[in-house]
Amino acid sequence: MKAPTTVVTGKNTRFSYLNANEPKAPMDGHGAPKYSASLIIPKSDTVTVAKVKAAIKAAYDEGQGKLRGNGKVVPKLESLHTPLRDGDEDRPGDAAYAGSLFINCSSTRKPKAFDADGNEIIDSSELYSGIYGKAMINFYAYNVNGNKGIAAGFNGLKKLRDGEPLGGANVTADAFDDDDEQDDDFLK
Repeated sequence: MKAPTTVVTGKNTRFSYLNANEPKAPMDGHGAPKYSASLIIPKSDTVTVAKVKAAIKAAYDEGQGKLRGNGKVVPKLESLHTPLRDGDEDRPGDAAYAGSLFINCSSTRKPKAFDADGNEIIDSSELYSGIYGKAMINFYAYNVNGNKGIAAGFNGLKKLRDGEPLGGANVTADAFDDDDEQDDDFLK
């Protein structure tokens, strides 16, 4: 039986900033290297959105003591930072996030990765930003140096289909053919 703070997203979740092969150090240089992803969930996937909101509430309820800290009261859920964000508001102009909600999740442990048939993915090139599938994430309360909220852990993914790669350059061998004449002129 799954914990109330754990969610498996719908099949149309798109993985962006996917870092499931090797952990990366935080940009500020502080903390342990982590695996991570930004999960893009279409707003039309109301089932997943409802499951995520319920799991965030469950993490809030379970984390009352941590969220209270040394204070006398627990902050209201609405006043805390939560991982469910609106792509139209927080990522305007980014077509990949349009009409979607997103969740940034991470883990110090390598997330399990499976293909559509349930086989573990061994070839790391299969896991890139832009794939579609399901993610298993868990929500938990945190209180670090006065920063309080709910965060998302990245447990695993099931890749269901390829997608257009997000970010980076899409370079092919043909891209170098047009410059051959210019190189010859330069040598003269």
